[in-house]
Amino acid sequence: MALSLAIDGLHAGYGAVKALRGIAIGVESGETVALLGTNGNGKSTLMKCIMGLVRPDSGSITLTIDGAAHDLTRLTTEQIVDLGVALVPEGRRLFPKLTVKENLMLGAFRKTARGAIDRNLALAFETFPVLKEREHQLAGTMSGGQQQMLAIARALMSSPRLLLIDEPSVGLSPLLVSQTIAKIGELKARVGLTVLMAEQNFNQAIRIADRGYIIVHGEIAVAARSVDDLKANDIVKRLYLGGVA
Repeated sequence: MALSLAIDGLHAGYGAVKALRGIAIGVESGETVALLGTNGNGKSTLMKCIMGLVRPDSGSITLTIDGAAHDLTRLTTEQIVDLGVALVPEGRRLFPKLTVKENLMLGAFRKTARGAIDRNLALAFETFPVLKEREHQLAGTMSGGQQQMLAIARALMSSPRLLLIDEPSVGLSPLLVSQTIAKIGELKARVGLTVLMAEQNFNQAIRIADRGYIIVHGEIAVAARSVDDLKANDIVKRLYLGGVA
């Protein structure tokens, strides 16, 4: 299924605080694109704009599926989810007093996903075996890494065409960060997911990304066509690789 996300001239904020200024990025079918930047530079706001949780002041967000263009700035969050867009939010946002399986089932509320519950549940448990082992455990009693796995698996239950992942490394040990990023890359390879991942851990993100953007103070400072171009950029060398620009 052909899919593309195109964002152009996007301005957004919270009252007088302008979080995004003229953002222009694109994601093509089957790609994993990294949106890189430190905290407070607008990554989460951009994710929320795509999901309809924050309404932009101006600019366009267009999701094209099999030649049909959808203006996401005019749709509700529910309508955007119905198109096959799923968000793994920063901080996981699980239901701590529900079990692992109950949290997963809540991810399958999209009409299209209801007929694929068994298949998606099998995928979630195969990808994250610990969730199968703990399917009756309350989500709030799990470790941070296990909760992050559950948040990703819950998004998979909606049969997403486009998966947005916001800061998957937050609060995790270096080993768990590496394992989580590897699992995201594995999902792309296995089921052909299209992924936009906001992340501040540069070295981990580029392990699975096809290309990426650097966002600084709400603006796209770097738009790289490949990971090699990203590594060679002077801004990247200065901010992430310890080089001298």
